[in-house]
Amino acid sequence: MPRIDVGSWANTCVEWLRHHLTWLFDFVSHVLTAMYNGIETVLTAPQPFLLMGIFAVLAWWLRGLPAAVLTFAGFALIDSIEQWQATMQSLSLVLVACIITIVVAVPLGIWAARNRAVGGALRPVLDLMQTMPAMVYLIPGILFFGIGVMPGMVATIIFSMPPAVRMTELGIRQVDGELVEAAEAFGTHPRRTLFRVQLPLALPTIMAGVNQVIMLALSMVVIAGMVGAEGLGSSVYNAVSSVNVALGFEAGLAVVILAMYLDRMTGALNERVSPLGRRALAKAQAALGRSKFLYWKPGTSVAMVGVVVLALVAGGLNVFGKDGAKTDGGGRPITLGYVNWDEGKATTYLWKEILEQRGFQPKAQALEAGALFTGQARGDIDVQTNAWLPTTHAEYYKKYQDKLEDLGAWYDKTSLEIAVPSYMKDVKTLDDLKGRADVFGGKITGIEPGAGEMKILKDKVLKDYGLEGEYKVAESSTASMLTELDRAYAAKKPIAVTLWSPHWAYDKYELTKLKDTKGAFGSGDSLHLLGRKGFAKDEPQVATWMKNFHLDEKQLTSLENDVKSAGEGHEQDGVRTWLKKNPGLVDRFAPSANVSYAKGKDAGAAPNIGYPAWDEGIATTYLWKNVLEKRGYRPNIRNLDIGPMWTGLSSGQIDVEFDGWLPVAQKQYWDQYKNDLVDLGAWYDKTSLEIAVPSYVKGVKTLDDLREHRDEFQGKIIGIEPGTGQMKRLKDTVAPAYGLEDFRITEAGTSSMLAELDRAYAKKEPVAVVLWSPHWAYSKYDLTKLADPQHTWGDNNQIKSLGHKSFPEKFPEFNGWLKNWKMSPEELGSLEQAVQDAGKGHENDGVEKWIDAHPGIVDRMAPVK
Repeated sequence: MPRIDVGSWANTCVEWLRHHLTWLFDFVSHVLTAMYNGIETVLTAPQPFLLMGIFAVLAWWLRGLPAAVLTFAGFALIDSIEQWQATMQSLSLVLVACIITIVVAVPLGIWAARNRAVGGALRPVLDLMQTMPAMVYLIPGILFFGIGVMPGMVATIIFSMPPAVRMTELGIRQVDGELVEAAEAFGTHPRRTLFRVQLPLALPTIMAGVNQVIMLALSMVVIAGMVGAEGLGSSVYNAVSSVNVALGFEAGLAVVILAMYLDRMTGALNERVSPLGRRALAKAQAALGRSKFLYWKPGTSVAMVGVVVLALVAGGLNVFGKDGAKTDGGGRPITLGYVNWDEGKATTYLWKEILEQRGFQPKAQALEAGALFTGQARGDIDVQTNAWLPTTHAEYYKKYQDKLEDLGAWYDKTSLEIAVPSYMKDVKTLDDLKGRADVFGGKITGIEPGAGEMKILKDKVLKDYGLEGEYKVAESSTASMLTELDRAYAAKKPIAVTLWSPHWAYDKYELTKLKDTKGAFGSGDSLHLLGRKGFAKDEPQVATWMKNFHLDEKQLTSLENDVKSAGEGHEQDGVRTWLKKNPGLVDRFAPSANVSYAKGKDAGAAPNIGYPAWDEGIATTYLWKNVLEKRGYRPNIRNLDIGPMWTGLSSGQIDVEFDGWLPVAQKQYWDQYKNDLVDLGAWYDKTSLEIAVPSYVKGVKTLDDLREHRDEFQGKIIGIEPGTGQMKRLKDTVAPAYGLEDFRITEAGTSSMLAELDRAYAKKEPVAVVLWSPHWAYSKYDLTKLADPQHTWGDNNQIKSLGHKSFPEKFPEFNGWLKNWKMSPEELGSLEQAVQDAGKGHENDGVEKWIDAHPGIVDRMAPVK
């Protein structure tokens, strides 16, 4: 039978509506969102105990004292399990949905009851509305209204409307026809007949329909959470996606308590407003006997006075309890979206904390990948931190890239893979999976079906390795996959799971990444920050912060671990724990325009700092001078040749220096003066000593080649200061070992050597110079480090801070800072370049510029509590 492409027709219809009725959807969204925000503000503003009191007074008025006590206890339990805010948000969604549903459904039910043609036409429509899976409504809901409360609210309205229409129609049809005929016989207008006869008598049935609407609306709470709605739905969705039993039970319990309260209150309201209900209530109270006092209910006026008093108290407390306005971000909202993956959640809550500290009002929402990209393309989400590009999220990025802004990669390089436990000794590559489906139960345990990795696995990997038909890919969630992995690992059972690097699972379990010999998974991704179109223009400062944001693997995995350890719902507490372990990172990631530096405990101290005229010595000395001055110290710096500096250090005239190359280059000085010195620790590791030549000098790759090309270099090696250990080692060890004794080694200074290198390089002349790594010359010039096959230069050095033996006692705080100080090659190279660019006599200006480009570095080098 030929395929009827109903789905394509529906898609065409949705697209037409999107393009031609945008104004209508925007209007509906504006009205419903305003209603939700208004009710949500009213419910979340008061202190919980005051609102519990209002709910209890209403329960007392409707059902008596026991109901009031149970109401207060139930909502107190919700508050104690930290679900109050989410419950009030869900209650707001339910109330708005029910108001809209009743306003529309009751007139439709009346129309259907009074016109059989309308009733017949509505019946199949209501059947469709009620039986269509509610999740299907979310797809056009996201396209029409974006992510957040609106799609869930629209789905709730559609799903819960049929019972209200049907029960209204049924209630009116069940009114005794003789009563209607009697009213008409007395000349009553049809409208008065409806309002004075039919509706009062049909009210119990209509209220039963309203009760069903509320229950169905509550059942949609979870679905609303899947598309970014706030409330218990978000808690349940997070619990399901992370297999968090505790959170799931607590959120579910809050739903149950809220459902029971609304069910009992709407049922009792029927007894209050319906004539038949009041009559039945009076009979029931008369039969209570001695326990009648328990079910005494205050009059409507008394109950209203109680509610009003509590509301005024709640409002007054809210007004007078407001915090002062934030400054830097001006309280502007920023919406952060994330897929519930560890690195996405961790970095999202990291940025939420950073933005809050900078005065913004960020909001984090967990979403499926498809909903996240769709919502961001619509402008509902400002930023996401976890776009895996160019492979995993390629499908979404290709579709929406013209509506997104790439703020850059903050982590590189990831990989996608299938992993198995390492106790499966004979499974090392993806090829090894073939023919072993019975071992793995014919299953590869996957993650979210919308993830790009799942699409690559099913569309390419299985096909390339001939695994189609042999293995079934089980689609679940990341948390479910990890739970299945943990269960199988504990039982030492075979299992194959989709994973990626970096991931904490590789630390927790011994796993084997199956080699992708055919490159089917691609070359790996970078993790990108993506903003909606126009975000950088709207928030240029935040966009700049995010473009400069980077984490290494150690930082990322430790952040993930702290967030995971904090538990679901406490992600920001985990971030704060991590930030305490990494002081200064907030200032580094999001430098504020006005930074004030705290004074150190030893502020006012005046250490004497010596340094040789070497680039790293100059740069680090001026860096510490700047940092110490910011901490209130008064450092004195002195430029000295290497010999006098060691002598001054040993005598105590110099307190500290930062350029000790040990254990090789300056060994002779250390051996001579070590009894008067203290090693404060290495801040750079590892250095190397070498002779370098321009790369345009062909055929010279090793020190042996240098000997053979002596004439080309005019028998000359350009050296540095004569007192350095490197020059001594060159003449005493390196030159004899390679037969370079007939080379003339010039002894000038580092600056003279660099000037000669620059002159020769500009003319493309051969030149051999004494150099070391790290050095900025390797960035400026294309040079070849001559290999030392005989290892005559000796072991690599570390660059250390060295002090006079009295230094730790004289400057304990500074001593502690130096012991924990480290610099990466990138940091040192950029610092040297900044100082060089500033020029002689302006070193401090270069350091200031470098510090501005590395926010948080002062707190990292010299932390003050």
